[in-house]
Amino acid sequence: MDHKESFLRFLRIEKRYSPHTVRSYINDLEQFILHLRLNNKSGAENEISSHDVRSWIVALMEEGYSPSSIHRKISSLRAYYRFLRKEGHVRGDPLEKVVLPKTAKKLPVFVEEKTLDRLLDDCEFEEGFRGIRDRAIIEMLYFTGMRRAELTGLRNSDVDLESATVRVTGKRNKQRIVPLFNHFALKLKNYARERDAEFGIPAEWFFVDDRGNKLYDKYVYNTVRRYLSMVTTIEKKSPHVLRHTFATHMLNRGADLNSIKEFLGHANLSATQIYTHNTFEKLSKIYKQAHPRA
Repeated sequence: MDHKESFLRFLRIEKRYSPHTVRSYINDLEQFILHLRLNNKSGAENEISSHDVRSWIVALMEEGYSPSSIHRKISSLRAYYRFLRKEGHVRGDPLEKVVLPKTAKKLPVFVEEKTLDRLLDDCEFEEGFRGIRDRAIIEMLYFTGMRRAELTGLRNSDVDLESATVRVTGKRNKQRIVPLFNHFALKLKNYARERDAEFGIPAEWFFVDDRGNKLYDKYVYNTVRRYLSMVTTIEKKSPHVLRHTFATHMLNRGADLNSIKEFLGHANLSATQIYTHNTFEKLSKIYKQAHPRA
């Protein structure tokens, strides 16, 4: 492939991909080139056909690659051909009519209601500002369903504790207003008082670290993992699990899908519909346990 080096330079400099990501692209392209050589193909971009791509997919499946791994490799090849077309090196696209193997949808991992109750009602958080902040982090994620980056990006001006609302800036800078429980708003007032007493003048950022600086993503992840580890053995214990938990609990308690979509800041309903699978799984389990002929 004659233009591979300029493509990799494009990924590094213009796209600013990490060395690890660029290495993945290199490996995928080199694997495809090797496949072509094993099948006596030249590897020239203009000579590659959809048949060549399909035969690579079949070879990958025979070697035991999962559908998701195959999707990633074909995605690398697609990106390469997009680059070639943009630069005017090729006209056609051998991947245009290629159909990929279906990937199994992973159901969102969530925490059971009783387990969350145990964490929020029975577990002891640290004394002082740190404990108050850590509890506020856990509760903000679970009570609003916001993403980790949305939480760390909250400014003081985004949180209106008098009207008990928070303005969340999501993906593509799309903003949404999320209501807060009145009793949670009172807790957040207490957190803000403790924060200002600890660090002086009100900070720009609503959540701050132990030095009064903007809270960083890794701290939120570690905090959620530490406290979830006290009450559950599920493998994933990330802030996103609390987002999934919020949506699943809301749906199980009768909230309609459109409302959950607005809470989560999804662009379309299809992204929210995955939570109906968890609800169906629960209904199916109850049905099998309760129906006399099940």
